[in-house]
Amino acid sequence: MYAYVLRRLLLIPVTLFGIMVTNFVFTQLAPGGPVELMIAKIQGSAVSATARFSGGTGKEVAQASAGETSKYRGARGLDPKFIREIERQFGFDKPPLERFVQMMGNYARFDFGNSFYRDESVVGLVLEKLPVSISLGLWSTLIIYLVSIPLGIAKAVRDGSGFDVATSWAIVIGYAIPGFLFAILLVVLFAGGSFLSVFPLRGLVSDGWSQLPFWLRIADYFWHLVLPVAALVVAGFAGLTMLTKNCFLEEITKQYVVTARAKGLGERRVLYGHVFRNAMLLVISGFPQALVGILFTGALLIEVIFSLDGIGLLGFEAVLNRDYPVMFGTLYAFGLIGLLLNLASDLTYHLIDPRIDFATRS
Repeated sequence: MYAYVLRRLLLIPVTLFGIMVTNFVFTQLAPGGPVELMIAKIQGSAVSATARFSGGTGKEVAQASAGETSKYRGARGLDPKFIREIERQFGFDKPPLERFVQMMGNYARFDFGNSFYRDESVVGLVLEKLPVSISLGLWSTLIIYLVSIPLGIAKAVRDGSGFDVATSWAIVIGYAIPGFLFAILLVVLFAGGSFLSVFPLRGLVSDGWSQLPFWLRIADYFWHLVLPVAALVVAGFAGLTMLTKNCFLEEITKQYVVTARAKGLGERRVLYGHVFRNAMLLVISGFPQALVGILFTGALLIEVIFSLDGIGLLGFEAVLNRDYPVMFGTLYAFGLIGLLLNLASDLTYHLIDPRIDFATRS
């Protein structure tokens, strides 16, 4: 098993390098960039940020014919020295290969640099936004598992009953309604939209939160989380519930369960002493990946609806602003975490069932 873990650890840098190369190449091929965006802001036209190497307006063509040429649309008429200064500021005075090698060298030392448009380091920005994403991801993932596993077991034990049919309808509705749409419904019903005004609509805590007693700070924190976490739970519990049910149904029909019942073991002992570990193998081993998926991909629309400034919103703004240090820095860090958690998922399989040993695979 140790040899398998070592091989997986050695593959992580190679896989991460491939991820970074692919994203860097596609970013270079995509229209627009920080230089174009800055020129567009200077010229007072944000549209120019998304168009590159194009013909331009009549005024720009006239300027070009007078000897002022530029590879950036919207730059015609600007001093070429000024354009070169903007390129130097963003590091675009160097060839793409040199920029990539320099970036990967810095990232290998966990030096992610500073944001192009904010006077703050990438690490500082991520740490500032992380409490929101951790709060949403941690509590929603825990509640999803705490709801889905018992519900899935109950549905498997009562397969075909009225309870199973009724909960299946609830699951279908939860699966069909997008999380952001349910979030809007919650706002309308409970956050002062058109009916009740029970829960707050903005932020993770109230103003003056730090001056509150400890128990009131805890209550205020969870009071702000009720609606966004509820929206994430409704959007995420359906698939895990059905996975749990199907895993239990598959195990219940196997011969070892029939044998255990024939020996006179009680149904509860059979269910939780024999079936549970085998049935939960697939469900529990996926917990690390499910957690990192919610933590680091962010719930962008949920964050926007409830005015929560988290990782999802940070990434969206970085893409819009072509903030490459934030884009690539977070991609590198979260990609590395994701690869490590993939390994953790494999090790979880082995911990839950020691009979599974990846090192002995042929």
